[in-house]
Amino acid sequence: MVTHTITAVLGAALAAGLLLSFYNPGSGGPGVSLPGSGAVPAPAASPPLASSERDIVTKVKPGLVLINTALQYRSEAAAGTGMVINADGLVLTNNHVIDGSTKITATVVSTGKTYRAQVVGYDRTGDVALIQLQNASGLTTVPIGNSSSVKAGQAVVALGNAEGRGTITATPGQVTGLNQTITASDAGSSAGAETLHGMIQTNADIVPGDSGGPLASSAGVIGMDTAGNNVSYQQQDSAGFAIPINTALSIARQIAGGDASSTIRIGYPPFIGIFIGSGSSDDPQAQAQQQAGGASGSIPSCYISNADLIVPSTIAPVSSGTLIDGTICGSPAASAGMTGGAVITEVNGHAAGSPDNLTSMLARFHPGDTISVTWVSPSGQRTTSSLHLTAGPPQ
Repeated sequence: MVTHTITAVLGAALAAGLLLSFYNPGSGGPGVSLPGSGAVPAPAASPPLASSERDIVTKVKPGLVLINTALQYRSEAAAGTGMVINADGLVLTNNHVIDGSTKITATVVSTGKTYRAQVVGYDRTGDVALIQLQNASGLTTVPIGNSSSVKAGQAVVALGNAEGRGTITATPGQVTGLNQTITASDAGSSAGAETLHGMIQTNADIVPGDSGGPLASSAGVIGMDTAGNNVSYQQQDSAGFAIPINTALSIARQIAGGDASSTIRIGYPPFIGIFIGSGSSDDPQAQAQQQAGGASGSIPSCYISNADLIVPSTIAPVSSGTLIDGTICGSPAASAGMTGGAVITEVNGHAAGSPDNLTSMLARFHPGDTISVTWVSPSGQRTTSSLHLTAGPPQ
């Protein structure tokens, strides 16, 4: 198991076993201007741009951004890296860098100017995201290489916002493997683990904060730093992994062109404003037991984050549905009167079932849609509400 190289710079205790689902990003909306697939560059077929580590850094560093995200509903903030691939502020990064973010800012390394950023789209399975810096123009872009010509033993430099320090660090190394398959998760957790294929392996030190940064060679950027392992890996002192740049650009091109699929989401996901558990059980009581160990006390009508989230002890008297652990203040769910302990039983007349099933059902909708949700309160009152979906953080 290797870990994603994003740095959490502020954290709070999370309720055990809970997933955070469908949040309001607090600004902006579902509408995202698509730049078009032509805004994403193709892999290069040009001769080498530099011959030394210093030359590589000099060419690549001006096209980088320091990404900072606020994850309001997780009571966290995080830091990563991005690569400018279009002079008008189109930035390539990892999906896990922006996952759960309610606010994204990016500081351009070459100018020191900070921009608000909007999510253009993302691919969770490929761990690739595209963001747009607002009102940006004339930016320096990273020199794009071609990952199809990468060979084991090739000298490379990994660059990124190491440890979230707010500055770009460059570490040299070599390519030690190609077409690697890894399982990566956030540091210290097996939750949300993902399997990534076709990765470039390097002994360049890739650390938290480097996520979304470039792995560069004399031919330009050949990969996007994604995961690292600071313990022994196949008799090496360290191992880092990067998504081949050709793969990342191919996904980015689909996103920029608005080509949604089962893995690619364009813009922001829908938001109803609930904290729910995970799993395939459709028994609300079993769902509550799986989350045992959370805080106890009186349950508030709504929450502004999950920092003090309490697993409900009083649950709606139904045998099937998704248990709501809490609602976000001001959200569609809270406005409809839902609280912790309520159970969602139907969406548009279809049985909601387990948390995993409800998540899949809601993912088919878009911000701006109106859906019918049937729910039962802890006291047993059954209600059907029309909820107008707003935009939530990328997931």
